Amino acid sequence: MVYQGNSDKLEKKVSIKTLQALKTQTEKFVTVALYDAPMAAMAERCGVQAVLVGDSLGMTVLGHDSTIPVTMEQMIYHVEAVARGNKKSLIIGDLPFMSYATPEQAMTNASRIMRAGAHVVKLEGGAWLEQTIIMLSERGIPVCAHLGLTPQSVNKFGGFRVQGKNKAQASQILNDAKLLANAGADLLVLECVPPTLAKQITDKLSIPTIGIGAGADTDAQVLVINDILGLTEKPPKFSKNFLVEAADIPSALQKFVRDVREGTFPEEQHCFG
Repeated sequence: MVYQGNSDKLEKKVSIKTLQALKTQTEKFVTVALYDAPMAAMAERCGVQAVLVGDSLGMTVLGHDSTIPVTMEQMIYHVEAVARGNKKSLIIGDLPFMSYATPEQAMTNASRIMRAGAHVVKLEGGAWLEQTIIMLSERGIPVCAHLGLTPQSVNKFGGFRVQGKNKAQASQILNDAKLLANAGADLLVLECVPPTLAKQITDKLSIPTIGIGAGADTDAQVLVINDILGLTEKPPKFSKNFLVEAADIPSALQKFVRDVREGTFPEEQHCFG
């Protein structure tokens, strides 16, 4: 256990091995998507084991309507800020749209975001990423895969749509999850998939799964800090404003941490059937 006391402050630096051990012990861990040094420092104080510097900053910080316009330079800028504010949580950095179209391009940009302070790089996509993940893993770069609703494919999907609702889609996502784990992925984000599918994948994989709109049976939950604090004008179904039940921002973040660990978030209303 890397957290203790009423504050849940992280006492030790979190690593991939830490999260793998929590999965083995069937203990939930907490991930928050955030983008700046002060909030990163608060996440550490509140016991958030992993922070995701997501390309969601395109919408939450920069005012775009998707993640597509986000650049490597913007991702590096925000990863550097988060790394300055947080010394103990595991930092996961997104590679943005079209920054990993080939294994060689992925290697170059993964190196850049790791030098900026990320401990893990996150990639969206299925079987086509197998060779990329093999290459990154062989060269010592931890990888977080991302399946289900992959926001960088929003134009291909025709919008932000739930994935895995029919048998063919569910089978493809399950097969991709196994393939990417076998290729060397260390973590897997499952976004906007039915809870039954997320549970099936979580039970079959030895690597930890992080759910967002994927039910309560994944090994961890992630929410964007803007959603936790009620800053999103039209919040997604899977989100919850924890500030409503808290006196201040730290208390809201601590409540999110407690609710995830205790298994009281997400509830059925936050899931897709």
